[in-house]
Amino acid sequence: MKIICVGRNYAEHARELQNEVPDKPVVFLKPPTALLKDNKPFYYPEWTRELHHEAEVVLRICRQGKYIQEQFAHKYFDQVTVGVDFTARDLQHALKAKGLPWEIAKAFDHSAVVGVFKPLTALPEWERNGIRFSLHKNGKPVQQGDTRDMLFSFGAIIAYCSQFFTLQAGDLIYTGTPPGVGPVEREDRLEGFLEDEKVFDFYIK
Repeated sequence: MKIICVGRNYAEHARELQNEVPDKPVVFLKPPTALLKDNKPFYYPEWTRELHHEAEVVLRICRQGKYIQEQFAHKYFDQVTVGVDFTARDLQHALKAKGLPWEIAKAFDHSAVVGVFKPLTALPEWERNGIRFSLHKNGKPVQQGDTRDMLFSFGAIIAYCSQFFTLQAGDLIYTGTPPGVGPVEREDRLEGFLEDEKVFDFYIK
């Protein structure tokens, strides 16, 4: 199982971090050890002082595919949820300033929180109406997104990524975060919602 993540997939998020809006998906990977599920607590790493939440819709791949055409991409995932791509922003900025890779700021242990997956059949109008999702911190909404605002659709992401990586059943794709990313602190409570249904609820320790 691999975790594929897409960065800067919402124009407003790219602008809030003063990044260029990309003309192709920005892709990076996280290892299986990054996964955190079942509402287990997240333990704040000792080597960062600026940990940010990034809420995203997550796709679960259901069949193997390579060089998938965009019009057939919908056949390769059947479940979705909301997750959090935790980012050590201070490390990321320092590494980017030196032109160095920034995996340690993104791919560290338990940096990929994932909620309860829901079958696409529970969202029959998702292609036309998009999927709404949100993240609440300590009971207040801090991020709200709609997949209709993505720069690159689910199909475009799958088609692009499958040029480079063979997609396999069980792989996860984090599809990008909307604006509103921000810091978390110990004892914060994070709740994720897919449409109006809560799919995760955990604490920072």
